[in-house]
Amino acid sequence: MKSKGSLLALAATAVLTLAATGLLAQPGPPGPEHEHGAVPTKVTKAIAVLHPTQGSRVHGTITFTKEDRGIRVHGVIEGLTPGKHGFHVHEFGDCSAPDAKSAGGHFNPTADPHAGPDADHRHVGDLGNIEADSNGRAEIDRLDDLIRFQGPRSILGRGLIVHEKADDLKTQPSGDAGGRVACSVIGVAQGGEEKVEPKEDMKKDFEKKGFFKKEFEKKTRARKTRERESSEKD
Repeated sequence: MKSKGSLLALAATAVLTLAATGLLAQPGPPGPEHEHGAVPTKVTKAIAVLHPTQGSRVHGTITFTKEDRGIRVHGVIEGLTPGKHGFHVHEFGDCSAPDAKSAGGHFNPTADPHAGPDADHRHVGDLGNIEADSNGRAEIDRLDDLIRFQGPRSILGRGLIVHEKADDLKTQPSGDAGGRVACSVIGVAQGGEEKVEPKEDMKKDFEKKGFFKKEFEKKTRARKTRERESSEKD
């Protein structure tokens, strides 16, 4: 039977081994032996399926597709009253409230004033207006160079809102666009991710962590075998 002191020493050795090998509470990419996450991905396309708020009939589908010069916003929205309607990315991907106020205000991580989509300084979520025809149908197809799929300006997981009135592009904080007639959460579209080959230094890091993990597991198995043999002798 091992003494309490020897058990404590053994535990301390294990902790030091973990720390030395980088396996003790160290965040980072998983080892190459993992089935998922071994190769990082980047998002290239997102989608928002708009649903009407209480008392509204507005609905539609919007896609966000990464291009060389920005992200293309494209889609069709129906059930609108003829004319312009404010069209914005909002802070929260939460459409749970009947009036969609749960989506919060405009997405504005840069703390800029509200403005039009082509202004030098604007909310990241300021996408301007869509315009419905006499049948209540609006199409949008514009390239935006401010929104992103990663970093502080990422729109993924944010809300997309259609307003009942036109955005005047100047009144703070939201262009006096009135209530919210449709809401959606922006998410990654099916097939909207591409694998990114890790850089050489990342590959080496994966290999290094995989080696250390295997060595640690090997030493752990050997230690358990010694403990079992020692226990049987006692």
